[in-house]
Amino acid sequence: MLTMGKAITRRRAVAVLTATLLATGMAACGNSDTGEQPADDGKLTLGFSQVGAESGWRTANTNSIKESATAAGIELKFDDAQGKQENQITAIRNFIQQKVDVIAFSPVVSSGWDTVLKEAKDAGIPVILTDRSVDSADKSLYKTFIGSDFVKEGRLSGEWLVNEMKAATGPVNIVELQGTTGSAPANDRKKGFGDAIAANPNLKIIASQTGEFTRAGGKAVMEQFLKANPKIDVLFAHNDDMGLGALEAITAAGKVPGKDIKIITIDAVKDGMQALADGKFNFIAECSPLLGPQLMDLVKKVKAGETIPQRIETEEGTFTPEQAKAALPNRKY
Repeated sequence: MLTMGKAITRRRAVAVLTATLLATGMAACGNSDTGEQPADDGKLTLGFSQVGAESGWRTANTNSIKESATAAGIELKFDDAQGKQENQITAIRNFIQQKVDVIAFSPVVSSGWDTVLKEAKDAGIPVILTDRSVDSADKSLYKTFIGSDFVKEGRLSGEWLVNEMKAATGPVNIVELQGTTGSAPANDRKKGFGDAIAANPNLKIIASQTGEFTRAGGKAVMEQFLKANPKIDVLFAHNDDMGLGALEAITAAGKVPGKDIKIITIDAVKDGMQALADGKFNFIAECSPLLGPQLMDLVKKVKAGETIPQRIETEEGTFTPEQAKAALPNRKY
């Protein structure tokens, strides 16, 4: 009986030891309660901080990035900064702590990034700027910037207006709905447009104010413009959403958008293109949000140590009402 008891005890000890080893092995190979990932599963990880969701353009941009990451087999850690720079800086620092392979972000504003970008560089994590650039003098803090030429978009908008108003013999009063103060697209689109209309001294910007790139902001500021300025001939909006908000204010004031007040916008999202096709807008300079596929390609190249250009410009065009009608059926955003 004693020998049998010892045998049973020995078998129980072996069983406990085996179960312990199995549990330890499973914990080492899989995700633990702390959320730690395997040391190297061969999958690239991209930390991406988005400006927010202020417009239809931004929503399309976010969708493009998420869908493209999935298609490329890249693990995406996504953060919405809700339009606040401090949120983006926190997100980037979190990405650094998580030791992602690459960080990409669309900066809320253009200044104030050197410190956190240096932290990423010191951690050996390459950074890609998307849609918007930064004004850092140290270009080594990021690998590349992929996005539109905002100055060009503003210039093309101004050149269209110069040609449209070439027969004007008197003052042409322009109001401007600017994007978020301090942001690269707001600064650059304003500059490009201003430089272009300087060719015709009759073209005058009589009021300029930010509408924060939102439809609600565009409507509220346009209402102020209309009350303060009895004669407005042209509206230049830095994006479609502000222009669409302004449409409501112009219509409510008893004016006909596209005729009484000519409207120029930038982006070419579906709602804006529809307004253009309907004759409520007069001209749109395109700014494509579909940067996802190009971004994922760059993430792979950067991680592989390939040399890439420090500036990559997206291909875009411009639209008149007739061109908008032709493009709308196949529009992806």
